[in-house]
Amino acid sequence: MSTEQVRDAYGSLAGLYINLFGTTEQHHADDLALVERHLTIRPGRVLDVGCGPGHYTAHLRSRGVDAVGIDPVPEFIAHAKATHPDGDYRLGSLAGLDAGDGAVAGILAWYSLIHLPPSDLDGALAELRRVTAPGGTLVAGFVDGDEVSAFDHKVITAYRWPAEEFSARLAHAGFREIERHQRPGDGAVRPHAAIVAVTPSAERP
Repeated sequence: MSTEQVRDAYGSLAGLYINLFGTTEQHHADDLALVERHLTIRPGRVLDVGCGPGHYTAHLRSRGVDAVGIDPVPEFIAHAKATHPDGDYRLGSLAGLDAGDGAVAGILAWYSLIHLPPSDLDGALAELRRVTAPGGTLVAGFVDGDEVSAFDHKVITAYRWPAEEFSARLAHAGFREIERHQRPGDGAVRPHAAIVAVTPSAERP
């Protein structure tokens, strides 16, 4: 599945998506706390990769973080700029981030990896690793599952990942898991997982 297919699918439903998920009040308080706890602890730029309507980017910026929202969907970037005019939102994608090697202190990838076919995940994680500074932090949220499998997401095909397998992929890319959270599904909400991982520091590779 290409970036263009995901972009076009979300673009066609951007208004509905924004209404359902476009503010932090529409997200679990534990998730906001996790993101804030790990991505406001050190100076440096944080990329919100796949920022969607820009609410997490704005939340981080309200906490003093130099956060930049990146998304391939023009409709999301236009909404984010209009809703959060003091923010920094840019068109872009995991196909090639506009950042130098080791240039950012942290990355938020909140459900922005779920549409990648399993064969593409390692390349995406390698790109995230490339731009992350020594000792930097990645916070990733995704759909939990007992096995890697596709499912019929309301926008476009997505994939479940067992947390253990996702963590192993992170390790292969050069990240080290330091925290994990999981919530079971309840029929209306899918099982959730989030992993916090760091890169080796310059002092202790």
